[in-house]
Amino acid sequence: MFKIMIVEDDLTIAGVLNEELKKWNYEAFIVEDFGKVMEEFAEKNPQLVLMDIQLPSFNGYYWCQEIRKVSQVPIIFISSRNENMDIVMAIQMGADDFISKPFDLTVAIAKTQALLRRTYDFNESDNFLNFNRAVLKPSESKLYYAEQEVDLTRTELRILELLFLHKGDYVAREEIMVKLWEDESFIDDNTLAVNVARLRKKLTQVGLSDLIVTKKGVGYALNKEAAHA
Repeated sequence: MFKIMIVEDDLTIAGVLNEELKKWNYEAFIVEDFGKVMEEFAEKNPQLVLMDIQLPSFNGYYWCQEIRKVSQVPIIFISSRNENMDIVMAIQMGADDFISKPFDLTVAIAKTQALLRRTYDFNESDNFLNFNRAVLKPSESKLYYAEQEVDLTRTELRILELLFLHKGDYVAREEIMVKLWEDESFIDDNTLAVNVARLRKKLTQVGLSDLIVTKKGVGYALNKEAAHA
């Protein structure tokens, strides 16, 4: 399920968007503290952002630039400021699309769906795990990144699934091994290290050499600085 972040200070518009997106099976959420947009972005890790331009404290252009420092997640501006210069400015700041207020909900949903399809190249009904631009498709035992794909063994898939679910937080080696044993992949610490090394080699071939990071005595995690390009 796609997760969509709504940054809109008009509570009526935000509420309507939120309800409509949920009807389409999206996991939508509304930012309430406009001074902590980046904190909520980092915590929730959305796959798309709907952003107003005129916001309390800092405007949408500012937050768009801040998001672009850490992620290439698709961003759609929704604003009553619909002069050509506003649209040009939005694109220059890193936005992917622009919806003018007042807008038709059907148009907003259609643009959202189209941008999600272009970005992730999956149907909305597909089950997958996303970490920035890297997409894990368990049903196919594949990872997709930058129009490339990586074929995964059963063990490699289980390792990545666990790391993707933790969204950049470290997972203890013991926890990974327990998960693999549950799936009847009988693995010890040395075998885990070999599998991670093999997995890193595969990821390097598609430009994700630093996707998996290790912390001695702690475990493995997905690198929050990776997969932004």
